[in-house]
Amino acid sequence: MACENIFENPISTDAPPGNIGRRQDHPVPRLGITASSPIQTNKFYANFFLGDRASPTFLHPYSVAWGQGRGSSGSWGLAISHIEAAQRVFGETDPVTRAARYFINPIGIHSVSISARGLGPGTALTMESLTEFSAQVSLRPSAQAAPAVQFPLVQGSAFITAIFNGAVPLIQTDVFFRTVTRVTGEVKPGITKYKILLEDGRTWLLYSYRTSGNPLDLQVVNNTLAQSNGPFIGIIQIAKDPGNGEAMYDQACGTYPTGVQLSGAVGGRRGSYKFAFTKAGMSGTTLPMFALPHHQDSFDDATRARMTGVKLQTTTKGVATAVVADSWTMVETNLPTDIGLLPWSPTTGSTKILSESTRAFIRSIAQREISQDILQQTNLDSMYFSGKALAKFACIMLATNDLLGDSGLARSGLNRLKEAFARFANNTQQFPLVYESAWGGVVSSATYVTGNQGVDFGNTLYNDHHFHFGYFIYTAAVIGYLDPSWIPANRGYVNLLVRDIANPSTRDPYFPTSRSFDWFHGHSWAKGLFASWDGKDQESSSEDTMHAYALKMWGAVSGDRNMEARATLMLSVQRRSLQYYYLYTRANTVQPSQFIGNKVAGILFENKIDHTTYFGANIEYIQGIHMLPLLPYTPFIRTPEFVREEWDALFSGGRAQAIQGGWKGILFGNYATIEPRAAYDFFSQTGFDDGWLDGGASRTWYLCYAAGMFLLPTLPPGKRKI
Repeated sequence: MACENIFENPISTDAPPGNIGRRQDHPVPRLGITASSPIQTNKFYANFFLGDRASPTFLHPYSVAWGQGRGSSGSWGLAISHIEAAQRVFGETDPVTRAARYFINPIGIHSVSISARGLGPGTALTMESLTEFSAQVSLRPSAQAAPAVQFPLVQGSAFITAIFNGAVPLIQTDVFFRTVTRVTGEVKPGITKYKILLEDGRTWLLYSYRTSGNPLDLQVVNNTLAQSNGPFIGIIQIAKDPGNGEAMYDQACGTYPTGVQLSGAVGGRRGSYKFAFTKAGMSGTTLPMFALPHHQDSFDDATRARMTGVKLQTTTKGVATAVVADSWTMVETNLPTDIGLLPWSPTTGSTKILSESTRAFIRSIAQREISQDILQQTNLDSMYFSGKALAKFACIMLATNDLLGDSGLARSGLNRLKEAFARFANNTQQFPLVYESAWGGVVSSATYVTGNQGVDFGNTLYNDHHFHFGYFIYTAAVIGYLDPSWIPANRGYVNLLVRDIANPSTRDPYFPTSRSFDWFHGHSWAKGLFASWDGKDQESSSEDTMHAYALKMWGAVSGDRNMEARATLMLSVQRRSLQYYYLYTRANTVQPSQFIGNKVAGILFENKIDHTTYFGANIEYIQGIHMLPLLPYTPFIRTPEFVREEWDALFSGGRAQAIQGGWKGILFGNYATIEPRAAYDFFSQTGFDDGWLDGGASRTWYLCYAAGMFLLPTLPPGKRKI
């Protein structure tokens, strides 16, 4: 695999197929958005156009929020917060994991706000230039007025920057000023500097770069307000000094990021992706940006050389480090290029070899499972559960054909699977999809019909699209692999789903780029058009990686090498980021020591991590939602070291056997990563209860997977059989 510029070319620019309905409206209004669609729905800045628009936006390391006249300062500007590790609040200790049930960062500590005279109850907030990595927020005295102040917001920004074009700046605080001191002389030509010491003992630095007119001259009015003596034209930048950052900020002030240009390449087992920051402000000045732990570990040598010792705590992503560079390059050197559709090990690859006795035993189970009513089981009122059911049968057909060697049996089931898939490709399911142009995407019609925004997990509002559509894309990859002649007639529909969740190019006029996956964070966000005080969130890391794997497999079977390359790189980035943020071994130093005993995040928000699920707090739910579905990429992400620690801590000694329902099968499928023989014995036992199977899982696939994993670690080619 050798692909350059993997983000350049669109998958397609065609309009959605004619059988996909069209709407110009959406249940969620576009509040204050001046840009035309397609609009990002799952990105960090969505709280600015959702709900009451007062919830924070998390930039890492800072968060910002529209003040709306709240707090002791009554500011109508943009409030800036930064939380230290010591300010976290931890939940009670879970008796099972012996770790804190959650940790959360306080919200609403508005250390410094940047506002302008004239902003008040009539203030209008508008948003422009909404991209995958950035947005601009404008505050206007009224809806018809010109902006008083504008804020370009980019993830990782070292400064919060405000652009003034003649309004009178106000600097406010809810924490109270202890001192506001103007630094004598200019740091650079045109730049005036202030040091702000707050009553919490923290120091913030303010830099103003005038591009015309008089320099900023602040006068302290009271302990919550300092205001300029007159209008100001230029930029004001605010940064928190961790104690060693002043020299770096002095050197880097005057310039600010406006966006990120993403590029990438894959060649063999090496892949790289690059953030080239677009910037404005003072020329000849290099940008300071904060990098998260997974960025730092994958920097190339040139980027690593630009790292500084300036560090700030983030809310849920460990400690960020300032990098003074106009671009970053991250490198992954062990891409899982050889993961295919069959059970796979990172060390020994895939196998098709099973003994005749094993094949005969599993074939008897496959016959029974293939005889199930595929059409009925996949004809559901939920894209999520329908997709899981389709993927379940895809796994059975694949295993029957390639591992059991019974192409006739597989073909009989495949024909019915194609028929079941056709219901969705023809858009005749219970709640057909529609393309809505208000935001720009393909959504379930369920909310339009029922009025319930939460139906099907909020699909109509862009919740969980990569989970839902990922199962369909995986199923399509299996069908296309087993019958390549099926691909041409179905390519448009499958690629439509791909474009909705993972469009790589701004040249696609129908979809935003990378709706789900966040290339800054290294994982996806599942929350769509729902306001949240704790920011975006995602519950299932394993279904996130499933969608990347599905993209890789569909790209491979459909001949889209760039899609395959992007998804392969995405899996490697996920492997790295999830080890820090979602899946915790004892060696984890990124998350709080009080929390890593939970072994998995539970629900990861931008502002908190809660070891629970949206549907219950049973330990098998919380851990299991990060296990399913079991697919060949699983041991690449959920390493044997991690699985062993999790099993020993939470499920050993008969605890897994005591679990009931479909979660029991999920636990033992996961167990095959480290003890495939024991997992095989569990699924092959006499009196096995089919109630131990999740609706997206089959006994056929679990048995084949466990048998394959048993072979892989020590298999001399063509020799060992189970």
